[in-house]
Amino acid sequence: MTDEDQKNEWERKILGDLASSSLKEQQRARRWGIFFKSLTFSYLFILLFIAMGWLGSANVRLSDKHTALVDLQGVISDDSISSADNVIKGLQKAFEDTNTQGVILRINSPGGSPVQAGYINDEIRRLRNEYPLIPLYAVIGDVCASGGYYVAAAADKIFVDKASLVGSIGVLMNGFGFTGTLEKLGVERRLLTAGEHKGFLDPFTPLDPQQRVHAEGLLSEIHDQFISVVQQGRGDRLKDVPEIYSGVVWTGEKSIELGLADELGSTGFVAREVIKADYIVDFTTREGIAQLFAKRFSEVALGFLTSYGWNLR
Repeated sequence: MTDEDQKNEWERKILGDLASSSLKEQQRARRWGIFFKSLTFSYLFILLFIAMGWLGSANVRLSDKHTALVDLQGVISDDSISSADNVIKGLQKAFEDTNTQGVILRINSPGGSPVQAGYINDEIRRLRNEYPLIPLYAVIGDVCASGGYYVAAAADKIFVDKASLVGSIGVLMNGFGFTGTLEKLGVERRLLTAGEHKGFLDPFTPLDPQQRVHAEGLLSEIHDQFISVVQQGRGDRLKDVPEIYSGVVWTGEKSIELGLADELGSTGFVAREVIKADYIVDFTTREGIAQLFAKRFSEVALGFLTSYGWNLR
């Protein structure tokens, strides 16, 4: 082999080694890049789960004797996190767990749908009958009014803070009338119906006396149902005071005097001193990440469009 051939062979070997080394370096960099990206995403997801309340004190210690907690927060309706389906699902899991020593239903709600509240009340009474050795206590936060109290009345005992707002045992139906406004604007209301009262309480026509009487009858009937549920749940603990059912709210201290509640106490107090199991496991049904993302996305999108003068209502 001539010197020239040896030189060419050496150059080819050097180029091959450089290409191989470069390829290995790219593969190594790609692997490390994937590793650090995965690590970053894992860290962000852990932070997200902690922020959502999915990681915390109520985690994997289900083998311990514990107090089960279910939250009922906000308005009670079929499309909210405090729908009957969600609250009942949490209560069922809490009672079914063999290590549950007692259940706390923590309520902070101004009320909502009497139907949804009724479903929850019925299920609480069913679960208390099925699991007679597991007590259920309602612990009231800032407010437990109307439908919130409808639910609480099914508990074995109701604990409040002295400044909690409790009661509002009443029913309402509200709306507006625009007949005068339409006349001033020169707008004619055209409502066609089949059925004498199909346009029941239509806001653009004068209030019909018969429809008013019927609506008041509906409210009175539902109010009587509400009173019956409260009396059934509270029994002879209720004082014989007609104002209890007038729709007003009372402070936590006053509600104890009236028999609407039993004692002062927080979630921690009830778990520690009443149930005697201070370790608390949260069985509350939470919104899934898809629902939370969709809700947040819609809020951001709506804010963006509104900032540019769009009005979607």
